[in-house]
Parts: sequence; structure tokens; C-alpha cells
Amino acid sequence: MTMSQEFPKISVGRRKFGKALLLLGFCLIPLAALAQTQIYDSKTKKWVNYDKRKARQYFSRNNQVPEAFRRQMVPFRTAEVPGTIIIDGNQHFLYLVQPGGQAIRYGIGVGREGFGWAGIVRVGRRAEWPTWTPPAEMVARDPNAAKWAGGMPGGPDNPLGARALYLYEGDSDTIYRIHGTVEPWTIGLDVSSGCIRMNNDNIIDLYSRVDVGAKVIVLMQGAALYKGV
Repeated sequence: MTMSQEFPKISVGRRKFGKALLLLGFCLIPLAALAQTQIYDSKTKKWVNYDKRKARQYFSRNNQVPEAFRRQMVPFRTAEVPGTIIIDGNQHFLYLVQPGGQAIRYGIGVGREGFGWAGIVRVGRRAEWPTWTPPAEMVARDPNAAKWAGGMPGGPDNPLGARALYLYEGDSDTIYRIHGTVEPWTIGLDVSSGCIRMNNDNIIDLYSRVDVGAKVIVLMQGAALYKGV
């Protein structure tokens, strides 16, 4: 059975998608909590919980995220064509489908308390060192965000990091992005105010491999791929 057969494609209509965005407050209002992030401990051969405190400690010791969340080629069965992006928010992985039953797997960080939506979209725009414009809700409550109401220029301190892929439903910007981060230790966690964050090295790599128009599949909550894929 292929991955696509196991997890049906769920297209998000524009009206439904717009309603989801209003409910989410652009990924800032929790919907449903995801399960605790876990990583595989090769020493104990067990899955162990991985939270924000442990993530900071690990990154401080190793200056990188755990091996599971580092970029790597993995076996991957799917009927989707090479170049398709498949996002498993539950397990905090993004897959870029490759020829020959393979995929490049990247670790990701996702929105607090759940990803909030599922469906099929596309890359509608790409940007290097993108401008960050905080949503009105954030501007209203956060003085630091308010000073960038007109947009924060791209650069090393910009929350969108080195690159951004803007996700579109048809010709409409969904407000969701795949982007870099200035907080690399957060990969593998549900901590992002943005939607899908990657280490800057990884978003630069993904950006170099993906063109405008690429298909992006976001799995439903609870429809995560098996651990260890």
C-alpha cells in the first residue's frame, strides 16, 4: 500500500480554508494539541519524549538538533511524483519526494498546540531573505511586533529566516509559509508562531530544489506516517 493510499488526499476549498484561517488567527490560536514529540534513543533503543527544555539542552551541547531531525535521504513509498512536498506535522518531518522510492527528509517546527489544517496546496511564490509582516492580532498585543507593522526587512534577525516558500490555494495566498528560523533549537517542537519552520541550512537546500507550482500535501492531525520512516 502506498503512502497516498494510506492517507487520502484532502483538498481544502477556498471558502473552508478561509474559515480555518479566521479560526486560527493565522496560526496563533490553538486548535487541537498534538502528541508529545518523541525521538529515538539509539543507546536505549526506546522512543523518548523531547520537549523545549531538552531541545535547548541538546542544542547547547551539540550545536545541532538530534539526528532524527537532520536532513537525510530515506526510503519513501508514495504515488506522488518527485518534487512533491509532504508534511507530517505530527512527527515534525517534511519530505521532498525523490525518484526511485526515496525522499529527502527534513526536521520541522510547527505551530503551537497543533498544526490546525490539512489539505493540498502549492508553492505560489518564493523569496530569499523574505520580509516579515506580523498579522494585525500580533501587532495589537506585542509592542516589539508593532514596530514592524509595515514589514521587517529580510536579514539574519528576521523570524522568517533565510528563505520562504509561500503556500497558495489556487491563486490565493493562504498566509501559511515554509520558512527558515532564527531559533534552530526549536526544530522538532510545536513552538512556532509561523506555520512550518526549518533550520536555515535546510530551507536554503529545499528552496534550491523546489519551483513555484510544486504540490504540497499536509497530512491531517492523527494521520502521521509511521515513526522511523
